Amino acid sequence: MDSHRASDAAAIAASKPMQGAQDLRRSLASRHVTMIGFGGIMGAGLFVGMSVAILAAGPAVVISYLIAGLVMLLVMRMMAEMACAQPGARSFVEFVRAGLGSGAAFIAGWLYWYFWIIVVPVEAIAGAVLLQAWIALPVWLIGIVLMGILTGVNLMSARSYGEFEFWFASIKVAAVVVFMLLGAAYILGLMSPHPLGLVNLTALGGFMPNGLRAVLAAVVTVFFALTGAEIVTVAAAESRDPTKALTQLTTSVTWRIMLFYVGSAFLIVTVVPWNQIVSGESPFTHALATMHFGLARTVMSLVILTAVLSCLNSAFYVTSRVLFTLAEKGDAPAWLVRLNARGVPARSVLMGSAAGVIGIVAARASPNHVFAWLVNASGALMLFVYLLSACAQIRMRSKRGAEGLAVRMWWFPWASYATVGAIIAVLVAMGLTPDLSSQLYWSLLALAVAIAAGWLVAWRRRRSTDSVSTSAVAASAAADETPS
Repeated sequence: MDSHRASDAAAIAASKPMQGAQDLRRSLASRHVTMIGFGGIMGAGLFVGMSVAILAAGPAVVISYLIAGLVMLLVMRMMAEMACAQPGARSFVEFVRAGLGSGAAFIAGWLYWYFWIIVVPVEAIAGAVLLQAWIALPVWLIGIVLMGILTGVNLMSARSYGEFEFWFASIKVAAVVVFMLLGAAYILGLMSPHPLGLVNLTALGGFMPNGLRAVLAAVVTVFFALTGAEIVTVAAAESRDPTKALTQLTTSVTWRIMLFYVGSAFLIVTVVPWNQIVSGESPFTHALATMHFGLARTVMSLVILTAVLSCLNSAFYVTSRVLFTLAEKGDAPAWLVRLNARGVPARSVLMGSAAGVIGIVAARASPNHVFAWLVNASGALMLFVYLLSACAQIRMRSKRGAEGLAVRMWWFPWASYATVGAIIAVLVAMGLTPDLSSQLYWSLLALAVAIAAGWLVAWRRRRSTDSVSTSAVAASAAADETPS
């Protein structure tokens, strides 16, 4: 029992902000945090990226989504448990700090920030390309305007971000639900005189036309589409009941999203012959066109635009909050801790906006070199972050036990070990996949840079501490030698 208390005390101490830090306002309602969880995952990876996975695995892509979704569900369950053990934590980065120490938290926090800061220009450019069909302006200019608008939204307040994200995510959820209803009706023959049935699942080379290896390889692509669920752990710090938000939503939201992804994939490969899907084009659009919806392309373009703007909005939010958390722990410049009159870390928001502008300029000036390198270097970073989080959960649970935890990891420790093994397997699969191996290698370089930076910061802290200690000893000695 005493060891549990000691462990809890250490966790609480690790989660406390540095002296002088300001607290973020808890202005997000439960509905905001719920939809932020949906918005973090349901992006272009769902509406467009699914095409790549379908072409790789055929109808068996449903299994790929089930496997990837299960791994993500286990990761989020681990975070929910750590949220119970650390009710004062601002984000999952603090879980890593409590479980693995400040060095690991430094690495996880900066890798996470880098991943999302790359998302800013990528999503801004994607949104600009879609808008260029209606607005006759250069892509780079539209992208900068989009970033300016969403920078303003994030500077107003956390609630303004939450409100925008609530409606963005609501549109995406509604679109998927309507699509699933229409797809089911079409398959059952409710929209035509002859039911389609399940013929497309086996007609073209069988259910696994490219074999089991292709199904497992597609898990890598699918897993990246599911990243973003952890945004809930960041947003919960500004909710009215952070512990409740984390413990309930981290698991429930992931279940629902798995249903949306797996259900949508099943309906698409049932409605459309899998070999007719075009890589890089929305399979949702193709399925709706097959079901004879004349406005399918226009409607899906608007939905995809909403998804892109939602992801861009979330990227601004999460980069600013993670940078704020790093700053209050001394892992980033202290001036980033200051909040504006609305309780927003404005300097962190503006830094993300500036980095986004630099990314757009790099994409315009050197799309095949500088920008391509920046994107490739972020490819596997979320896997590294999830791996650190999983290892932190194993260590925290082993030290404190399960006593007093409202949410516990299922089948500990074996499910936790299996999660770590699955993440490592995805990394190995990346290295063995020609189209993804370069992303892994560049991401390893980014990891090495983060480790070196963490070591340098720790070394400077030790020097500073030793210097202070030496000065104190010298002052004490001088005082002793002063004649009375």
